[in-house]
Amino acid sequence: MTWAIIIGLLLIGLLLVMLEVIFVPGTTLVGVLGVIFSGLGVYYSFQHYDFQIAMYVLGGAVLANVLVIFYGFKSGLWKRFSLKDTISGRTYDDRLVGLEVGQRGRTLSDIKPYGKAEFGDKIYEVKSNTGFISSGQEVEIQQLENNRIIIKQ
Repeated sequence: MTWAIIIGLLLIGLLLVMLEVIFVPGTTLVGVLGVIFSGLGVYYSFQHYDFQIAMYVLGGAVLANVLVIFYGFKSGLWKRFSLKDTISGRTYDDRLVGLEVGQRGRTLSDIKPYGKAEFGDKIYEVKSNTGFISSGQEVEIQQLENNRIIIKQ
């Protein structure tokens, strides 16, 4: 019965380590639980058998876990689950269409240094390089760069 408990703990530990390496890399919880179960199996063997047999169990457990980790990384099975595509689109790429340097508008909120301003019939988030501009003031676009609207009074 004790061999069944030891083998069961070691197999559960080995299975959890294998799941960590191959299927859910990066979570570490599954791997830590696997090491704990393997450690419990080794501890149980030290409690119920003499030192030499327990050392064989320890050596076998360490060897099995190292082989599973080595196989998991070498086989590349985990690459099937990794993200290979990149997002090439950008948000608000056409946000500045229709705006020009020198265009006049009106602030809708206090600009300190960021706030809202209206140019034409659209509302934009703007930045002031000249400092505080109170709400309701007429402003002019000083610069358009990197999807930012920089204004002056």
